[in-house]
Amino acid sequence: MSESTSIEQEQARGEPMLRLEGVEKRFGELRVLNGVDLEVKKGQVVCVIGPSGSGKSTLLRCVNLLAPPEAGNVFLEGTEITGELEEGVDFVRRRVGMVFQQFNLFPHKSAIENVMLAPNVVLDRGKKEGRTRAGELLERVGMSEKVDEYPERLSGGQQQRVAIARALAMDPHVMLFDEVTSALDPELVKEVLDVMRELADEGMTMIVVTHEMGFARDVADRVVFMDEGVVIEEGPPASVLENPQRERTKQFLGLVLEH
Repeated sequence: MSESTSIEQEQARGEPMLRLEGVEKRFGELRVLNGVDLEVKKGQVVCVIGPSGSGKSTLLRCVNLLAPPEAGNVFLEGTEITGELEEGVDFVRRRVGMVFQQFNLFPHKSAIENVMLAPNVVLDRGKKEGRTRAGELLERVGMSEKVDEYPERLSGGQQQRVAIARALAMDPHVMLFDEVTSALDPELVKEVLDVMRELADEGMTMIVVTHEMGFARDVADRVVFMDEGVVIEEGPPASVLENPQRERTKQFLGLVLEH
């Protein structure tokens, strides 16, 4: 049985696309994650909410091994990525895309060159094929008229949409979004969230760290509330956001929803 067939059968049985077991992460003496368990099935959208410093962004970085955990295990499509990988970290980079709060575009490259870069280097796509694919992705995120513009000539929302296209260029199986609208002016938030809604509608597996409660309520399959490095509460959006069971969740939502 081939590895791809095994993965397809595993997903068909409802096994998670992504599974975290007892994940711990420290930075020096500071324990940022303290035994996090999480499962995300194929096609699910999981929104992670919580106060600043609760470990949300670190959780995403443990998933894509930008910050490998000190303890616990992370499984991607049934493969433990915190163990020895035959393909090394490329196994993760080919399957997990990430979009950051800061756009991190190369200023000396145009929008389409930013999108082309990683696939050309990692996937060894030819320049012509890479440009065609990058153009398709920029059109998908509503940036077809800006393909040759440099980042300094793009608004924050436009830059973030280019960053999403860049992540999609690797044909990821899972997308991670880390507070991708928090650096944007309010009027630019909607254009980025609309792209993310479209990805969710198309069945992309997504973990979204966000303060956008409306997005979490409308798009997420599950909402996870974190505080002090642990998962305090999780469940369907209507349950967690409208009828939280834990006092800490109630306190946080009371402050956030007031604003």
